[in-house]
Amino acid sequence: MSKTYRIILSGGGTGGHIYPAIAIANELKQRHPDAKFLFVGAKDRMEMEKVPHAGYDIKGLWISGIQRELTLKNLMFPFKLISSLFVSRNIIKKFKPDVVIGTGGFASGPLLYVAAGKQIPSLIQEQNSFPGVTNKLLSKKVQKICVAYDGLERFFPEHKIIKTGNPVRQGLLDIQSKRAEALAFFKLVPEKKTLLILGGSLGAKRINELIEKEIDYLQTRNVQIIWQCGKLYYEAYKINGNTKHVQVHAYLNNMDFAYAAADVIISRAGASSVSELCIVGKPVIFIPSPNVAEDHQTKNAMSIVKEQAAILIKESDLDVDFENKFSQLIESKEKQNALSENIKKLALVNATKDIANEVEKLLNI
Repeated sequence: MSKTYRIILSGGGTGGHIYPAIAIANELKQRHPDAKFLFVGAKDRMEMEKVPHAGYDIKGLWISGIQRELTLKNLMFPFKLISSLFVSRNIIKKFKPDVVIGTGGFASGPLLYVAAGKQIPSLIQEQNSFPGVTNKLLSKKVQKICVAYDGLERFFPEHKIIKTGNPVRQGLLDIQSKRAEALAFFKLVPEKKTLLILGGSLGAKRINELIEKEIDYLQTRNVQIIWQCGKLYYEAYKINGNTKHVQVHAYLNNMDFAYAAADVIISRAGASSVSELCIVGKPVIFIPSPNVAEDHQTKNAMSIVKEQAAILIKESDLDVDFENKFSQLIESKEKQNALSENIKKLALVNATKDIANEVEKLLNI
């Protein structure tokens, strides 16, 4: 009789931590239909909604990150950490996992720390080219570290590192065949170029301000726009949806269709977004957020730009550079093709399967 494996996945705070965890769980569930899965996230964060929607149970920890300024939240952090360690011990004691997987975010720290302390096989998946504090600390305790970029032996024990790439939604692997259906889904004009604007799951304030300012200019470039502004900003920007050839969305549930319809993409440079965009293979303008730990979005984007595979515009340069760089791109089919071909070369399409293989090794399968 085959063993029923019990697997905990922990990570969250943003879609960049949640969706890789779900992708890994889906791959393992396909291989081991009888396996039991439990997610652990941070209370009141988006994983508490997204994970159940994907069909998995989740437990929440009272945990959050440390703010850069002295705030009440920082003063509460020691109490949150103690609480989360206590709850993590109870979760592990009750669920009895055979393996624990961390994909980053606040909640993965306490959970993985407790699991590793109990000698439970553990793996972390680092999405960024510059890791955060949580994974740096956990790297000393876990057995394996799956990464998406070269050079991370600067931060992690080299013998634990496996370069797999970042897990992506499997529906993105064949978007070319979906273009006609995608254009119909979004009611787009096939003869016009489509610009897709992505600010992450919560939205990007500076990108939204840019697009609002440049709406008239963009329409002189004969483009139609799918603008994902984020749920935090939808009420402020939905009025722009009344503009001809501009669609404003709080969130895009059909990302495969959005990518398939796009001719050019403007995006933040979170690790999961960068990995997806390599697979999608469309011309990209990255506008990294400067407000993240260690400025890792700029480092993520630069790893693509140095291969002549994308364009980068810093937030501080948007007012002077955006129109010039966008015009150069949208008016040059040759430049679009070159960026598209170069970014496809960087795609690691088997990331989810390769990570699942490493998990199975920990399970001695």
